[in-house]
Amino acid sequence: MDKLAIFSGNANPELANDICKNLKVKLQDALVGRFSEGEIRVKINENVRGKDVFIIQPTCPPSNDNLMELLIMIDAMRRASAQRITAVIPYFGYARQDRKDQPRVPITAKLVANLLTTSGVSRILTIDLHAGQIQGFFDIPVDHLFSVGVFVDYFGKMNLKDLVVVSPDVGSIKMARAYAKRVSAGLAIIDKRRVSPEKAEAMHIMGEVEGKNVIIVDDMIATGSSLIEAVGALKKANAKTIYAAIAHGILSGPAIERIGKCEGLEKLLISDSIPLPADKKNNKIQVLSLAALLAEAIKRIHNEESVSCLFD
Repeated sequence: MDKLAIFSGNANPELANDICKNLKVKLQDALVGRFSEGEIRVKINENVRGKDVFIIQPTCPPSNDNLMELLIMIDAMRRASAQRITAVIPYFGYARQDRKDQPRVPITAKLVANLLTTSGVSRILTIDLHAGQIQGFFDIPVDHLFSVGVFVDYFGKMNLKDLVVVSPDVGSIKMARAYAKRVSAGLAIIDKRRVSPEKAEAMHIMGEVEGKNVIIVDDMIATGSSLIEAVGALKKANAKTIYAAIAHGILSGPAIERIGKCEGLEKLLISDSIPLPADKKNNKIQVLSLAALLAEAIKRIHNEESVSCLFD
């Protein structure tokens, strides 16, 4: 592991430290700050010549700052003659616009992929992309991991009976099916209609949820409108208890207030791909760590071993 060097931007230093603890290595020193006018200033305070560098930086809000930090850190590593640079992006921002579904809109996921590749990164390590096809936007290797194992371990310890996994929309069916298979549960889908980018209305439920313990699964939660609508629809269908397992907790706008007031929701489980600030902490929200999963992936990539066993 002598050639391994792990760095972090300002997006999620706690996760970076936890990954380093799992790997039993030191988090390397880098200055990632600001000049007086706000421009990002980066200086790598370690020798990285010939090193296998991993930069841990989710592009979560403030997305512009965190993305620019990552791009500038990659450029600094490349110019410092790092042998290989892997961007570890637990949450890949700008992923929701992944196709032209309306006239005159961008494909930001492809734009960000181009920016990362042009900056000089060698490969990408990420978790639960908003759409799997985003991997194809890169012309460099992408290791796309899934957080399902972390959440399944949690629910396994709860020993819940009569489980049904619910997809809150058609787009999350594949994820819901993976959960259902792992916990030996039934599968249900909520047919919803989105009235705006921030608001959705639940329509009807396809599947049996009456008297069942329900787990709603999704890749991200922003304002929480989809989750609240789903919980409301499930309560009307006489679901017993309702949990939510969502990989990326953006929790923007009125999300925390909505979750706090949602009587039908027992608990919202999110990962630490995005840090949860103190003012957003809530008794209904529990954070599960991805550090062990990412540490194992980093170790296998560094040792040139297969990571396919982590895709399960």
